Amino acid sequence: QVQLVESGGGLVQAGGSLRLSCAASGRTFGYVTMAWFRQAPGKEREFVAGISWRWSSTAYAGSVKGRFTISKDNAKNTVFLQMSSLKPEDTAVYYCAADLDTSRIHSDYVGYDYWGQGTQVTVSS
Repeated sequence: QVQLVESGGGLVQAGGSLRLSCAASGRTFGYVTMAWFRQAPGKEREFVAGISWRWSSTAYAGSVKGRFTISKDNAKNTVFLQMSSLKPEDTAVYYCAADLDTSRIHSDYVGYDYWGQGTQVTVSS
């Protein structure tokens, strides 16, 4: 069993920055993929960024590339999402997710086994 706990959401003005954290516990991470998804009201959950725990490779959605950075702290089993140049369209609930079956980053939310409770990010114009 894996527990994921997000933190760091909040209200920020357009152009501002926020840093989300996802603390993972429950097992030793090896060949897994961690990712951030988001879901805005009335919209489907969408992939934001992913990182391979073993290889440290990363991937981003086109809408956030160049503005968001995903990273991890192996010692603390924590994944971060640094968000900069935020736009009102970034407003959503952000979820951390873990796929324990692969070290290959993918955007299919169905394949992720564990999810955090979500943290609200609101960007005002």
